[in-house]
Amino acid sequence: MAIDEALLHESNRTGAAFLRLYRWDPPCLSFGRNEPSLTRYDRAEVERRGLDLVRRPTGGRAVWHDQEVTYAVAAPILTFGTLRESYRTIHERLAAALRRLGVPALLAAHPSVRPADYPTACFSTPVGGEIIVAGKKVVGSAQVRHGAAFLQHGSILLGGSQDVIAAISRRPAAITQATTLAEVLRRSVTFDEVAAAIVGTWGGAVPSACPTVRQSDSFRSPGWTWRR
Repeated sequence: MAIDEALLHESNRTGAAFLRLYRWDPPCLSFGRNEPSLTRYDRAEVERRGLDLVRRPTGGRAVWHDQEVTYAVAAPILTFGTLRESYRTIHERLAAALRRLGVPALLAAHPSVRPADYPTACFSTPVGGEIIVAGKKVVGSAQVRHGAAFLQHGSILLGGSQDVIAAISRRPAAITQATTLAEVLRRSVTFDEVAAAIVGTWGGAVPSACPTVRQSDSFRSPGWTWRR
C-alpha cells in the first residue's frame, strides 16, 4: 500500500505512468480509506485470529488478500480521463487479459440505483464497470485522485474466498457474490500466468521494475488502520 501511494505521488510529480502487479505474503486484510472499521469489524476477533491488517489509500470496503493478483495503476488523470472513464479503460484491459486465459470476463452495466450500504466486503455486489463472470465479481477495485494523478488498484481473485470478512464482522455480512479464476476455469491458476496475460495485453511500454520512491510509514501504524 505504501508503494502504491508513493507511485501516485511520483506520477503527480513527474507525469509518469506505472503498472504494478504484486501478491501478499502473509495474507492480509485491508480496509478502505474511509471505511468505519471500528463499528463494522470486531478488533478483538481480528487480533485473536492473528490477521495481518492494513488500511488502503483508496476507498471501498474490506478485502481479504490471499490467493490473488493485486494490480496498481498510477497515472496522470489526463491520460485516462474522468473517474468513470479511467475505471472502465483499466477494467477493459484487465478483462481482455482474462479472456486471453479463457475467462469469459465482461464489464457490469451501471445500475440505476446505488447499492445499499450494508455489505461489508468489497466483493459483496458488482457495480457498474466492474469485471464480472456469470454475474459475479472476479476483480474488486478502488481509486483515489491526488493533484493531477490518480491511483487505481484492486484484487484479481485466483482462488480461495472472502469468508474471513464475515467471520470478523460485527453484524452478518451480505452474501458474497464473488467468483475466482480457479472456479471459472476449473483448474489452478497461477500469479505468473495472470501477470503475463496482463502485461501481454496492456499495450505500450511496461516498466520492468518500480522506481525508487519515498514510502510513508503510516500504513504500519495501528492508529491509521483503526482510525475510525
